[in-house]
Amino acid sequence: MSRGKNVLPEAGPTSSRSSGGRLKRIIAAVVAVAVVGICAFLAFAWRPAIKEIPTPQASSFSPMLVQQGARVAAAGFCASCHSIAGGKPFAGGYAMKTGFGTIYSTNISPDRETGIGTWSEEAFLRAMHEGVARDGSHLFPAFPYDHFTKMSDADVHALYAYIMTRPPVHVENHPNEMPFPFGFRPLQAGWKLLFFHPGRFEPQPDKTQLWNRGAYLAESLSHCSACHTPRGPLGAELTNRLYQGAAVDGWYAPPLTAANPSPAPWTSAELIDYLMTGMSRYHGPAAGPMSSVTHELAALDAEDQKAIVTYVESLGGGDARAAGAQGAVTSALAVDAQDRTRITSAGGRLFVAACASCHYNRMPDVNPNRPELGLNSTVFLDDPSNLIRVILYGVSAKEGAGGIVMPGFARGMSDEDVATIATYLRNTRTNKAPWPNLEKQIATIRAAGPGEIR
Repeated sequence: MSRGKNVLPEAGPTSSRSSGGRLKRIIAAVVAVAVVGICAFLAFAWRPAIKEIPTPQASSFSPMLVQQGARVAAAGFCASCHSIAGGKPFAGGYAMKTGFGTIYSTNISPDRETGIGTWSEEAFLRAMHEGVARDGSHLFPAFPYDHFTKMSDADVHALYAYIMTRPPVHVENHPNEMPFPFGFRPLQAGWKLLFFHPGRFEPQPDKTQLWNRGAYLAESLSHCSACHTPRGPLGAELTNRLYQGAAVDGWYAPPLTAANPSPAPWTSAELIDYLMTGMSRYHGPAAGPMSSVTHELAALDAEDQKAIVTYVESLGGGDARAAGAQGAVTSALAVDAQDRTRITSAGGRLFVAACASCHYNRMPDVNPNRPELGLNSTVFLDDPSNLIRVILYGVSAKEGAGGIVMPGFARGMSDEDVATIATYLRNTRTNKAPWPNLEKQIATIRAAGPGEIR
């Protein structure tokens, strides 16, 4: 009798059912964990609504408190962000383009239907300090509650009084344009868990009272770093690169530290002129989003203006380098006077034809109404956006110094022309590397249009 081969038994129906059952149990467990996780997160994200109240009567706030609130609103640029060109103050609608879609500022006038006329001071305080609306929904950090959380209760109280005594404006809020899931507000609770650190401003004991006042204004109310600090992939400020410059609203907010590439330092004298009048002798006019900032800062009292300048100057140490300012001016004026390429190069000839009659300076100093481009950060920055925008769209009467206008050349110059002038200035006024893909960036900025001037 021959010996048979050993044969493995085939998997039968019982084995198949067992494997399928295990898979189903694993899937069910994963689904259960996911459901529990989602429910737990939603419970974590939930905030209660605060009940509506009758709109407070303007007479319930003292005139002194309202005046204080007006100064707080100016320092916080409330009208700049919550108004649009040609619109009513505080009616909202200003578009902020972010990496997560376009967010529109809301109506914060005391209108009961479209504004915040039903908000109690408790609800207003929570929004400012915690980034939560009256109805319990999380606010997007385009509203800089990560800075406003540092505000004192007294300043929030005054701001509430000021806002509630403004004329109500019935304007529906513009819906945000954010793809899913970025517009899902409960997700902001996760963002806050990662990046939001609530708490009031804490003075530094080793600094002067004036410096601390300036730090309070700049870090809480004026939220300066919100524009001048680059952001990470989730939209949070990179605190390890504080005030080192960032792209904002199609412009580039230059560094406020010593990393600012302008040859002339930002001294206290330059900062007070620029921030309060919109024009600096060595750094030129405030244009773009910065122009409305200077208009509102001009409304502050002199001591607060001095405090902000004291703090901002300390970021870059401009006063310690003030002695070098005249050397930078002398060098820039000499380079301009000795430039022969303005005749021999295409960029130079275009500059002479379109720009030189206004941007003309000679020793011993610079005329503040004729910005010397050899000192201006727009030519020295690694990002040419500011220079491109000013060449294309100019500086309007609403920007910079009063009564001084720079015409735009968007209609008269091609992208190649603008690139030729920008390249000429970069090559002759700086020792920086050429800007790459310049014509492509010019075309992109031209296609986007001039933006809103408020």
